[in-house]
Amino acid sequence: NLGEWIRQLTLPALTATFVLLAYIVRLTRAGVIDELKKPYVRTAVLKGLPQRTVIFKHVLRNALLPTITVIALSFGWLIGGLIVIENVFSYPGLGRLMVAAVERKDIPLMQAVVMVIIFFFALANLLADVIYALLNPRIRLE
Repeated sequence: NLGEWIRQLTLPALTATFVLLAYIVRLTRAGVIDELKKPYVRTAVLKGLPQRTVIFKHVLRNALLPTITVIALSFGWLIGGLIVIENVFSYPGLGRLMVAAVERKDIPLMQAVVMVIIFFFALANLLADVIYALLNPRIRLE
């Protein structure tokens, strides 16, 4: 049942996201404040662009660059936290599988779980690089 599954997923998901949410919001806020002080923002406002356009098209585009990098790098920390969260909430997943493999001293299973985690970590970093290139045209390859 989808409703039951969502209800069971809510508390572990909130636990995982609240840990990083405050840091990411603070980092984004600091980036936006720094970008608002730059001359190109003043120029865009003086040209008559609506404030909404200036914020969403120009300021956020540049302010999110360091945030995207931090989110991608935090993905590894989040996976480590999920191992604990899955065991606390008795939620089936890679974290519980890893703990069970360690308890049984099942080396091939531990290696397989680590390889899957590495794959998702590398995928998150690749996705961050692609998003970074979309937001920052100076990064794009020709």
